[in-house]
Amino acid sequence: MNLPNKLTVTRLVLAPVFFIVFFLPDIFPSMNAILYAVLLVLVYGVMELTDLLDGKIARKNNLVTDLGKVLDPFADVISHLTFFTCLLACGVMPVWAFIPIVWREFAQSFTRMLMMGKGKAMAANIFGKAKTCLYALSCPFGFAMRIAMVKQATGTVVDFLRYSTVVLFALAAVASVVSYLIYVNAIRKSGVLSDMTR
Repeated sequence: MNLPNKLTVTRLVLAPVFFIVFFLPDIFPSMNAILYAVLLVLVYGVMELTDLLDGKIARKNNLVTDLGKVLDPFADVISHLTFFTCLLACGVMPVWAFIPIVWREFAQSFTRMLMMGKGKAMAANIFGKAKTCLYALSCPFGFAMRIAMVKQATGTVVDFLRYSTVVLFALAAVASVVSYLIYVNAIRKSGVLSDMTR
């Protein structure tokens, strides 16, 4: 297994670690809020760093593999759904934003399998890139809100953080669904799946 794929596997291994770290204050109610924030940011940061590096290293060093093409998006889905599930469970992420994103991620995985069966790939669209950016932005806002809740912080800044987080999740959900619909429409127009037996 090459280095990019090892980095991707690291992200998969860290997903359950993140899940445990996220709920440490529920397991240990007297846990220090600063220690919790450091641990949460550290695990999340390493996961995001591996996500950033695996693709860059693979492309730069011509290390793109068939396994990597499947493993990387799978690790992305596992990571994001872990983050969002944690934020949903603690009341930071609204369920009306969570459900469309979950539907979209599973639908995209299914569609990607269909396309791989045909040996085809469709280019990402601008809403897909917006979705990725909004995922990357809404998660840190959500984690900051979680840390504020653990610290039992109140005030104008916390209120701003709460409303901003909800807006980001709403935008992420919209971009997620729209990007998938555009993707499916492009596949339909290409006719690549028209000869699939039913």
